[in-house]
Amino acid sequence: MHDLKLIRENPAAFDAALARRGAEPVAGLIVDLDERRRAVLTELQDGQARRNEASKAIGAAKGKGDTATAEALKAEVGALKDRLPALEEQERALGEELHNLLAVLPNLPFDDVPDGADENDNVELSKWGEKPHFDFAPREHSDIGPALGLDFETGVAMAGARFSFMRGQIARLNRAIGQFLVDHQTQVNGYTECVTPYMINTQAAYGTGQLPKFAEDLFQTTDGRWLISTAEMSLTNSVREQILDEAVLPIRLTALTPCFRSEAGAAGRDTKGLIRQHQFEKVELVSITRPEDSAAEHERMTAAAESALQALGLHYRKIILCTGDMGNARKTYDLEVWLPGQGQYREISSCSNIGDWQARRLNARYRPAEGKGTSFVHTLNGSGLPVGRTLVAVLENYQQADGSVRVPEVLVPYMGGVETLRP
Repeated sequence: MHDLKLIRENPAAFDAALARRGAEPVAGLIVDLDERRRAVLTELQDGQARRNEASKAIGAAKGKGDTATAEALKAEVGALKDRLPALEEQERALGEELHNLLAVLPNLPFDDVPDGADENDNVELSKWGEKPHFDFAPREHSDIGPALGLDFETGVAMAGARFSFMRGQIARLNRAIGQFLVDHQTQVNGYTECVTPYMINTQAAYGTGQLPKFAEDLFQTTDGRWLISTAEMSLTNSVREQILDEAVLPIRLTALTPCFRSEAGAAGRDTKGLIRQHQFEKVELVSITRPEDSAAEHERMTAAAESALQALGLHYRKIILCTGDMGNARKTYDLEVWLPGQGQYREISSCSNIGDWQARRLNARYRPAEGKGTSFVHTLNGSGLPVGRTLVAVLENYQQADGSVRVPEVLVPYMGGVETLRP
């Protein structure tokens, strides 16, 4: 959600920022709706005050025996009672129209975000590590996995496309990755582990921005709840409708949860393997900060995700997303891990500074230690990391010529000392 005061004060700047996101100018319409709503609200409030004042005056007039004045006041109160419901409905309708317009507008990019139309205009910032070298032709994870217990056919047979079934050693490796990632983010990077609901209500899904714009990417239950597509939805909502003390900020939360995505916008993409599943596990990172701290927190969060990849010994690159490739963020870094079987980099983490866009929808504020009033917090979220894509990266980067896969050193304790997965 956007700040109406800022839009009123500088509509041209707002439209210019929207244009960077490929959106049409709407500041004029927003200002017009807001002015009309406020004018109706003023008339409504004045009418209510006059009704209350006239109602009291009726008794005073009767007490003085001034029947004519009393009757005139009664007529005025009656007219106001007839008029006020219409004003209330007009104010409600204008407010709803304004709210619905603001609800679907994208967040505004920071000045240092590169302009661009799509992923081809993203900018590489750095690389870590080296690509592994093989004396054989490396295979994709979907070719390596079946001999190790990764069963796509059974998953599809019981649930349809974009589901999988794991057995034995690869199931254990999948679990080990999740446990390692949670431990790493809590013990190394200072996040607080949480266990959250996997289903949330419509108000919560709206608060983090998945609704209304991305409804088709979510699964909804028959009783109206939404399955989380990321723990960001539940973690960020933990501060909804709260006024936090400045002393508790920043808040850093993490959770390992299942995630559910319909992948409605990915028809025909990555239908093979684990890259894009309807159900997967992910370790999510969420930070709640003061506005002046969010830029530094964004760098810290991205470094936390990078540190997990580095601990696993996985080569990756860091990119900044252009204005045409961002979601609800003001600025996003993507980490792309190298997959030798595919011969390309693939996204494995996305870390975003949302600014106060979610906080306004959530009504999440903090009270400064000095001064009066409250301010909206800033929210940030990132992947730290997705378990399935990390498993893909391990399989492809640690594969051996005989079909076995070496276990990264940091995962060996989680595997009970097992150092190699063998067909």
